[in-house]
Amino acid sequence: MARFSEIRGGYVYLTIDGVEYRVAYEEAGSGIPIILQHTASADGRQWRHLLEDPDITKHFRLIAHDLPYHGKSLPPVSKRWWETEYVLTKDFFEKSILALGEAFALDRPVFMGCSMGGHMAVDLAIDHPEKFSAVIGLAAGMLTRPPGHLKMIEWYGHPRMSNNWKPALMYTMMSPSSPESLRRETTFVYSQGSPMVFRGDLTYHTAEHDARETARTIDTAKLPVYILGGEYDWSGTSAICQALANEIKGSYYQDMKGLGHFPMCEDPARFKEYLMPVLKEIMARAA
Repeated sequence: MARFSEIRGGYVYLTIDGVEYRVAYEEAGSGIPIILQHTASADGRQWRHLLEDPDITKHFRLIAHDLPYHGKSLPPVSKRWWETEYVLTKDFFEKSILALGEAFALDRPVFMGCSMGGHMAVDLAIDHPEKFSAVIGLAAGMLTRPPGHLKMIEWYGHPRMSNNWKPALMYTMMSPSSPESLRRETTFVYSQGSPMVFRGDLTYHTAEHDARETARTIDTAKLPVYILGGEYDWSGTSAICQALANEIKGSYYQDMKGLGHFPMCEDPARFKEYLMPVLKEIMARAA
């Protein structure tokens, strides 16, 4: 007999800066709402394991979306998008998250993001703390500036770079102890992302996000901040995540042993061990 997932899905039309976007989403569970943000050039499939975990969905309403231009969220039909370079800015990114929350009529949801989504957790806590009840940043940092980062952005759109190169690079960011089938699944999702989108996302991730002077302004008495870093993540290293947490007075930090850059999809069972204490604390605060 066939099994059916408890995940519900569909599309929501969001108007951002006067342009309407058809945004794909999946959701599951009920209770405290959590907006789940995927990594650069990926999509909401990265969160599928959490969406099917009854220990989580019995207390939380999880909403995983595909940011415009990602996954099943196709470019807008009203805009000649192919005539301009795709660039993800902090302003557009924040507006997308806020518009999603408003569309679903969410009352101060939790926001959890990974990589560029982890950076966004920090930026939302700085710019819109009143809109959220907590933020969780995976692989989050104050700044991502690898040597030659501007040149690296160009590489992601270079015609001599095979589309296989990008998922192969993502594979190196994961833990060698994570199940190989899930590591391969993670890179499979990456192999389907648009080359222009990966390059454009990195504009936010490695060039625009900078919280060195503003992270310390976050008031964790009003908005709890949780930072988790993977042991094998060479991009958002444990040291980078720890430095961010040190800058935010009262924040929570956890080093995730045996995990890499994509904890929610490379090894969801191990990730759950680190996530559940955070979720239980959020539940206690909401009680």
